[in-house]
Amino acid sequence: MSISVTNLVEAVYFMLPAYCANAAPVIFGGGHPIDGGRLFRDGRPVFGSNKTVRGFFVGLITGTLVGIVQGTTLLGFMLSLGTLVGDLVHSFVKRRLNMPPGSPFPVVDQLDFVVGALLFSIPIHQPSLPAALIIFIITPSIHLLTNLLAYFVGLKKTPW
Repeated sequence: MSISVTNLVEAVYFMLPAYCANAAPVIFGGGHPIDGGRLFRDGRPVFGSNKTVRGFFVGLITGTLVGIVQGTTLLGFMLSLGTLVGDLVHSFVKRRLNMPPGSPFPVVDQLDFVVGALLFSIPIHQPSLPAALIIFIITPSIHLLTNLLAYFVGLKKTPW
């Protein structure tokens, strides 16, 4: 299997709604926690205070709008929904492991939303295998660089 520039373009274009859905809550989030401050049966928050209703819906709307611009409304919606659900699952797991919100969880922090996005896209459309591999290879670097940028401009409290 050979990987080409075309595969790279396909990968980034395919994931653009997910990338935007993942970034939007950092910029426009805040407000009430999506779990309403409830605790799980282990006494820890379900998701934590960093996962908010506004952040979820802003992410969903942003990613869907990107999909609309691309002419792939339903795919954009599903990628965005998968991104946000994947991030919530990740937060749920971190809380079960007694990891505080914002604490680093290398690799999982960078790929949780990718797994969610790709799983939710399956009924609509999937990228080619080379593009999917590229997504998994480039996303951690993109994620780390955008988080560093968000930290330096004051949008995030931590650089990860």
